[in-house]
Amino acid sequence: MKLADLDIIVTAPPAPGWGGRYWILVKLTTDTGITGWGECYASSVGPEAMGHVIRDVFTRHMEGTNPEDIELMFRRAYSSGFTQRPDLTVMGAFSGLEIACWDILGKDRDRPVHALIGGRMNDRIRAYTYLYPLKQHDLAEFWTSPEQAAEAAADCVARGFTAVKFDPAGPYTMRGGHMPAMSDISMSVAFCKAIRGAVGDRADLLFGTHGQFTTGGAIRLGQALEPYSPLWFEEPIPPDNVTEMAHVAQSVRIPVATGERLTTKAEFAAVLQAGAATILQPALGRAGGIWEMKKVAALAEVYNAQMAPHLYAGPVEWAANIQLAASIPNILMCETIETPYHDALIKGTIRVENGFITPPETPGLGIEVDEDLARAHPFTGDGLHLQMQDAPCDYVNANAFQGGAPATEG
Repeated sequence: MKLADLDIIVTAPPAPGWGGRYWILVKLTTDTGITGWGECYASSVGPEAMGHVIRDVFTRHMEGTNPEDIELMFRRAYSSGFTQRPDLTVMGAFSGLEIACWDILGKDRDRPVHALIGGRMNDRIRAYTYLYPLKQHDLAEFWTSPEQAAEAAADCVARGFTAVKFDPAGPYTMRGGHMPAMSDISMSVAFCKAIRGAVGDRADLLFGTHGQFTTGGAIRLGQALEPYSPLWFEEPIPPDNVTEMAHVAQSVRIPVATGERLTTKAEFAAVLQAGAATILQPALGRAGGIWEMKKVAALAEVYNAQMAPHLYAGPVEWAANIQLAASIPNILMCETIETPYHDALIKGTIRVENGFITPPETPGLGIEVDEDLARAHPFTGDGLHLQMQDAPCDYVNANAFQGGAPATEG
């Protein structure tokens, strides 16, 4: 069995657009006619350029190779061009293709992917979700309203979720780390207070940031949140400085989580070695794929750290996250996004039920992709999947930042 053909679909989730501006799906076909699906997570170039990268990685390192040879293909891509170091764009391309290889292998052997990478360790996986506006909420006001966030959190708990994530801490900008405005600290405290009041001890609070602070700024913010006992403080400073992130971790009584912008065991190992985080959040469509993150999970065990796969993408990456989570002992939880489009794109083959996910026993990733639906929603914009803000933090008028892919009206 050899990898023979590649197809790429760039699909755009309909309004409000939870999961980013577009998702890059890849479909591999073998010379024996078996197809496998993968997803390449957000890249630093546009989808057209990324399509060329994906095709180059496939034809250069994977085409004509047995899909079993994951390690061989990874080493080819990782070493490409005399690099042998993490490359965000190349790894983003390879990761989606690697996921598709596992889907093929599972289908060929009539087994779920987790059965091929160590077996079923977990029958149920704890899910968490971002807080999203309810029908009665205003899309613009929601992100600066502790009261509306508390209502959304109570709704999540009523549906069975035991952990909710939110990010009221101001803009993430291309300027790097900044000192938070006092108004952003006050807003963050107000969100934690309101949400904790709404959910009590029925759910954990996951405080999301996106690397937007200086070391001192992250410590100020984190210490202000400590009375509400968040389960984690996510990526408090830019992810490229693990020494300073470790300083934050040592100064704040909230576990630090990081990983959505990291790739391969080389970068995750540095985080663990520095003591920068005890919760790792790989995005499997970027970080190197399923097999590479299985290795990272083993490294994390040595440091008594846990895994919480990240998701701000489509349901194919989610399916890969679930297969990994089913097979490892140190899973904490998996991020999920519940929209009609996410569900329809995989024909309801995996769902959250009462706050938990049951890993599928069906072959491969355990999903059925609606290819026609994906093609019926092509991406026609010119933005990246997620984008940084150019303007600096506003210390006068306060900040009302809706994230790197703001909601769109239906």
